[in-house]
Amino acid sequence: MSKRVSGIFKGDKVIWMVFFFLCIISAIEVFSALSSLTFKTGDYVSPMVKHIGLLLLGVFFMIVTLNIPCRYFKLATPFLIIGCFIALVWVHFFGQSINGAGRWMSILGIKFQPSEIAKGTMMLATAQILSAMQTDHGADRHAYYYILTIWAILVPLIFLENLSTAVLLSMTVFFMMIIGRVPAKQLLRTVGFIAVAIAISISLVFAIGDDRNADNGNKAYTEMVARNGKVVEKKQQKSMFPRADTWKARIKKFGNNEYVPPEKVDLDKDAQTSYANIAIASSNFIGKGPGNSEERDFLPQAYSDYIYAIIIEETGLFGAFFVAMLYVILLYRVGIIANRCENNFPAFLVMGLGLMIVIQALFNMCVAVGLVPVTGQPLPLISRGGTSTVINCVYIGMILSVSRTAKKNKVGAAKNTIAAATTPQTADQTADNIERK
Repeated sequence: MSKRVSGIFKGDKVIWMVFFFLCIISAIEVFSALSSLTFKTGDYVSPMVKHIGLLLLGVFFMIVTLNIPCRYFKLATPFLIIGCFIALVWVHFFGQSINGAGRWMSILGIKFQPSEIAKGTMMLATAQILSAMQTDHGADRHAYYYILTIWAILVPLIFLENLSTAVLLSMTVFFMMIIGRVPAKQLLRTVGFIAVAIAISISLVFAIGDDRNADNGNKAYTEMVARNGKVVEKKQQKSMFPRADTWKARIKKFGNNEYVPPEKVDLDKDAQTSYANIAIASSNFIGKGPGNSEERDFLPQAYSDYIYAIIIEETGLFGAFFVAMLYVILLYRVGIIANRCENNFPAFLVMGLGLMIVIQALFNMCVAVGLVPVTGQPLPLISRGGTSTVINCVYIGMILSVSRTAKKNKVGAAKNTIAAATTPQTADQTADNIERK
């Protein structure tokens, strides 16, 4: 029986433990944070059953993925690039709008974001390019241009509808190029280009965006104007660039350092940040206990974008630290797996996937505590999500798949090294000791 169980849970055991802790926290905290949604619908069971079902489905696909040899990931990369490009173009013109963002598509009734799949595809392509073009002195200078080509195919399409995802993905690719030893001159050139691009992007957002539209949910708003001494209503049309409206509102809100007394806080206009701050401040360091959150009834997206604020409110600083450390441990173990890999591609792949998940988690937590502007990024493997939950499980499965190969390579190398000087039985025993370590 134990052999059957160990046969299912293959790969790095620490990552498995981190994954299960994240799933347990997700089930508890999402169940607590769903109060506002269940109250509106009157259905107190279905939303949680759906969430747990998606987690179980994610575990299934994770187990399937971890049993796929790493070399097949490399073979799938060209097809994924083409498929993601077509899906991102399609969703830009025909995608469904959810929460003011038209970045969802539906196939056979299943809604998903192509950008979630495109993130992993970008990691696969970057890892493949860096591994194929490694030299004794680092990556060949042409690797930089190949990576930028793939980036230009996928990321601008994500940028049009999901700025935060495009930015976080670009950051991950940049860190991968640092790990892949891309020439320093090219990296410095990239930093300069990013600085100019950010300045131009912010200028365009402030030029074409209208934060009044964002405050009204990207709907047409009504403005009171004076005509012939009388105050009349003037209805404004909905903006042609609704995401620019949202970006402008978020940047202005984050950059406004003016002190606002508690009695003057507009809880309707600034509901997300205001109730998140109340949730954190009312935790009193030790928390109110799981299921005892009060701000979950008022905080929009309490079960998604702001789940970390609910975690702090209910579990205090200890819970906040514990969740943050789970992601730190995940990244640490990914680094160990990458160091064990004999080939460059799996090493770069696991580092890219690990960085992608942890950077997103870091930004979600920073948003919840008010350190960065609102990004709309869920907390990976904890927030209530749709297919994004399943896709993140697949990414964990890819990491576990690589950890299996790296472990075998290490043990195999130990056996080959020891075999020349010892008997086969002693070599096997020594290698098994190394494997346990």
